Amino acid sequence: MATSTARLGLRAATLSALFLGMAPIFGKQAILNGLPPLAVVALRTVLATLLLWGLLAYFKPAFLRIYPVGLIGCLLAGGINGVGSLFYYSALGRIDAGLGQLLYAFYPVFVALWLWLDKQPPSKLTLVRLALALPAVALLTMGSPHHLDVWGMAMMLLAAALYALHLPINQRVLFDVPAPTVTLYTLAAMSLVVVPAFLLLGPRVLPTTWATAWPVAGLTLVTFFSRLTLFLGVKHIGGMQTALLGLGELLVTLALSYIWLHEALSPTQWLGALLLAVILLLAAFERLEPTSRHPPGGWLSWLRLR
Repeated sequence: MATSTARLGLRAATLSALFLGMAPIFGKQAILNGLPPLAVVALRTVLATLLLWGLLAYFKPAFLRIYPVGLIGCLLAGGINGVGSLFYYSALGRIDAGLGQLLYAFYPVFVALWLWLDKQPPSKLTLVRLALALPAVALLTMGSPHHLDVWGMAMMLLAAALYALHLPINQRVLFDVPAPTVTLYTLAAMSLVVVPAFLLLGPRVLPTTWATAWPVAGLTLVTFFSRLTLFLGVKHIGGMQTALLGLGELLVTLALSYIWLHEALSPTQWLGALLLAVILLLAAFERLEPTSRHPPGGWLSWLRLR
């Protein structure tokens, strides 16, 4: 039986998957409407950071405080995820949003690896769900009716690995720091990576029409809400379970890419989507406990207040 905090984490992780599933749709739409990928990632990150900072400064200024080691952890996680987001949106410029999210769905496998290195082994049921995730994503990928851009696919897989790496880092910080605080400083660190990349690598194009502005606005909002709920989920049920529930974002992306971007799925891909739904349903049988203590040892054991 899950505790109340674990149920809160479940709800937060599910909402995060919903918001994250919308992100590639808005991002791809902005790119299709003429914005370069680097402009898309820079704008959405900076705007989401400023929005969160403004709300916290006005309503919850106490959340702006963070201890030094926690700040270092957020900066490390945000820097890693910032590099990953550059690869993610660069890949979206080369491949379909649906296919990109299929490949990105490998990130729970990477999360399991990083957590294992941090002395946090997965449960037996988690291992079963991970084992089912591999054929599910393989079916979704191999069933693509489109030409496969190898470089775009490789960049998306690298983005998945980097995204996965930032979760256990932030999980350590979240033992001692509220989720909104971690979200703010992680987004700020991401901005410190993506803005210079946009300015240096260009082209330096900004939204000048409604067609390019509205997808960026939508992407900013889903980034804002997805990050808050993501770290709330990580705080209460851990990075591994949040990542597995986050596979639901793939179903959201596939549905929206079909309705909005007219990207069709093959019968093989639908089979993979069905298997993915089974993985999500198995979450009901996981024994979820809030991650309220520091695991002993591990490569991230230095990220602690006490």
